Amino acid sequence: MKKELPLIAFAAIISIWGLLAYNIPFFQFVMSHNDAGLWPKILLVGGLGIVMAALNFWVCYLLVFLFRYVGRILVAAAQVCNAAGVYFVVIYRTILDGTMMENFYNTRWSEASSFFTPMMLLWLIIGGMLPACWILMQKVNYGTWKRFGIVSGVAIGISLLFAGANFNQFLWFGKHDTELGGMLMPWSYVVNSGRIYAQHRAANAKEEPLPDATLRPLEQPTAVVLVIGESGRRANFQLYGYPRPTNPLLSQRTDIHAIPANACATYTTAAVRAMMQPAPSRTLVEALPNYLFRHGVDVVWRTNNWGEPPVHIDEYVTLKELKKQYPEADDGHEGSLFAGIKKRIESSAAERILIILHTNTSHGAQYSAQYPERFEVFTPVAHNVEDGVKNIHGLTNAYDNTIVYTDYLLNNLIDSLAAIPDHRTAMIYMSDHGESLGENGLFMHGVPMATAPKEQYEVPLIVWLNGNWREVRDLTEPANSFAIYHSVLDLLGIDSPIYEQQKDIFIYD
Repeated sequence: MKKELPLIAFAAIISIWGLLAYNIPFFQFVMSHNDAGLWPKILLVGGLGIVMAALNFWVCYLLVFLFRYVGRILVAAAQVCNAAGVYFVVIYRTILDGTMMENFYNTRWSEASSFFTPMMLLWLIIGGMLPACWILMQKVNYGTWKRFGIVSGVAIGISLLFAGANFNQFLWFGKHDTELGGMLMPWSYVVNSGRIYAQHRAANAKEEPLPDATLRPLEQPTAVVLVIGESGRRANFQLYGYPRPTNPLLSQRTDIHAIPANACATYTTAAVRAMMQPAPSRTLVEALPNYLFRHGVDVVWRTNNWGEPPVHIDEYVTLKELKKQYPEADDGHEGSLFAGIKKRIESSAAERILIILHTNTSHGAQYSAQYPERFEVFTPVAHNVEDGVKNIHGLTNAYDNTIVYTDYLLNNLIDSLAAIPDHRTAMIYMSDHGESLGENGLFMHGVPMATAPKEQYEVPLIVWLNGNWREVRDLTEPANSFAIYHSVLDLLGIDSPIYEQQKDIFIYD
């Protein structure tokens, strides 16, 4: 009679096998892309190996203990998937990131079948099916609930301990998170499959409709261009008192308003969602572009970013598409995003137009890659946040150059809008959130609002109107993200039960 294997040993064998058989490319990447010395690299790889082994052990132990044979089926299936995943990583030099998994789920069988070669079949048999058979056939002693609690606590404790020991490498992990996450088996395809499912579910989520609005008569056709900035912190804009000339063009204008504002979140998804809804809400309410489009407004969304709520309009255009449409405006960065705005407004038959430009101008970690070379005003620059940890001045130089480029884009946009005499036009620029540049040892953004430093939520809100046809209110405190929804409704002459005058940055007309 075949001897039963204790579940602890069973899970340990599977964990070690998974570490050695499926994650060699992951460790090779860590060794080749880390600039530390040999021993720090060895310690890093060793620490990562222990964390991964402990987590994989715990997940295997958890599944098999709680679900018994069904859990073993899941673990067995993972071996086959791991073998297939590492095959593609090794043979095709790819990673199983979100894009690759999206391609996988959208590939037709006629295309996918071409990958099934004799080599791949042999790889799957040896690397996946044989271990899976052993998992399904091996007799296991599941143990007691008491042992389950003790083992789980130890496994989680070891993971946290060694993860904390490598906390000083968090910037390096952040720089290479896509590559690392795309090679880590089984988490690469599991996590990214979950993300794709969540994205599709969000894209198809049913919005809570908002009350119908009525349209006031307009004296002239009206066009509003809303520019959603990325990671632009107020402290580094010359318009708000920053001593460096980061706004050399806008600072010369007398027809703009620089309004202090606070973002409602420190990361793009939540921050942009707040800008697109009239008030805080746990449910998905009708986003600003969708609400206006439903009421007959000509709405355009141009993007070089992501994270917005589902947008249901006719004209949603990416920067890649715009570069083909406006090749003469392509400076290798975001010039095409702003191209053709004047012509687009003038060609519209609608009385009300909203154009939203979702930029990516000041996003890290490589600030120096976000602007054309001619905008490198402040030098020398640190080329990424990882280098900037030891060179805050160079990091700030690179970041400030992104603000100079933003200044150029906004100034050109204003000039284009000013050249449309038969329309009332307005530009509103607001950044989604701010950015840390080494203050208190923090970099980039994403700290929870409860503890976030002001650098990550204090943002610029810049307004321009041709002929000053609407007055800006004197605000007693900074505006917030929700001001966008109400202010745009007001500018476009839309009366709605959801409109709140106290959130409008303009004097209600």
